[in-house]
Amino acid sequence: MSLRLKPLLPLLALLFLAGCGGGNYTWGWHVVSPFDTRGLSNLQFLMNGVYSTISVALVSITLSVMLGLIFALPALSSNRLLAITSRIYVEFFRAVPMLVLILWVYYGVPVLTGLQLSVFFAGVIALALCDSAFEAEIFRAGLQSIDAGQREAADALGLSYMDKLRFIILPQAVRRVLPPLGNQFVYMLKASSLLSVIGYSELTRRANELVVVEYRPLEIYSLLVLEYLVLILFASWGVRTLERRLARSDRAAARI
Repeated sequence: MSLRLKPLLPLLALLFLAGCGGGNYTWGWHVVSPFDTRGLSNLQFLMNGVYSTISVALVSITLSVMLGLIFALPALSSNRLLAITSRIYVEFFRAVPMLVLILWVYYGVPVLTGLQLSVFFAGVIALALCDSAFEAEIFRAGLQSIDAGQREAADALGLSYMDKLRFIILPQAVRRVLPPLGNQFVYMLKASSLLSVIGYSELTRRANELVVVEYRPLEIYSLLVLEYLVLILFASWGVRTLERRLARSDRAAARI
């Protein structure tokens, strides 16, 4: 199949569904049609949720990467207490369903601390905590992949533990874990849809609100699928581009 036709497959699939719908259902694509005044207004309402989706995903992935690195380092420590603490953190947040944690943070943190969290910050905290457990495992694998000779050379130079991490181990490990970190960002974009349950006005929440007004769930949710598809394909393209550039850089370095 021609690569030029692949981006058109979702649109063709929708047209097929519209033409082959069975029963007495009457399709009403006018509610999301750019050629209809009301449809154009609905499209603008839905598209305004794209910024919210991207912003919460970016902030969440940034925080989760920092937390993941913080809890990955103790996992490699010779101190048994630190290693066990890291393992408990990772296993706990990998086991708790993300939706459950979102609800608990939003409703539970204000009760326990007295702090009133906005839906944005409650969502960011919950998404970051859940994802940080996976980030910690990614970083742990990346750190362990560094050849032992690198550490021995750093020890021979008399570098401190922090200098060894900063100048020798982390630069190489971060380079190796960038592609899986990019994949986690793609996952975070999809997971942001869960924040609709606490009222965060991202793509899914706006689609739900529009369904209540227009009573056209199939058409609106079909468009929502396309919105996420385009968003995820674009993010995936960015991740693949990064992977190719890193691969070319590694090959160039190997020839030197």
